[in-house]
Amino acid sequence: MVSVNVSTAQDEFKKALGNYPTGVTVVTTFDDANNPVGLTVNSFASVSLDPLLILWSIDKKSGSYPAFIEAEKFAVNILADDQADICSLFASKVEDRFSQCKWEESARQLPVLSGSLAQLECKTAKQIDAGDHIIFIGEVIHIHNEDKNPLLYHKRNFGAIPENFYK
Repeated sequence: MVSVNVSTAQDEFKKALGNYPTGVTVVTTFDDANNPVGLTVNSFASVSLDPLLILWSIDKKSGSYPAFIEAEKFAVNILADDQADICSLFASKVEDRFSQCKWEESARQLPVLSGSLAQLECKTAKQIDAGDHIIFIGEVIHIHNEDKNPLLYHKRNFGAIPENFYK
């Protein structure tokens, strides 16, 4: 039997995935007291075109975990390249994040962040237990797009797509 040092494996895992550039989202919902709740998420991906499905995951230790487990719907706010401050805010331990940003309640009764590149409003289709996380699969019920560029995350840094990327 081969023995693996879990701590070393986790460090190597973080190093490998930290070197994988991703877009950044803030996932939002309302808790059972109708308070807006949200957190920065880069574990976001498309799943299906028919039906329209997406996925994201949350750490079971997250302070937002209870609200999302109970929520029947949520919004994925895909951040624009000028929203690094929003990314940091929703990744922080700040209690009332929504008092420090512009947001509104959508027609589908979800908190959505102003200025986002896109907003995907979803009903929770499935929750899958996955180690120390829960994977949410959401069925997209509304899409709002803006003509903006995405915020990227790479090696603990946030930024825009470099101007020479498409040349």
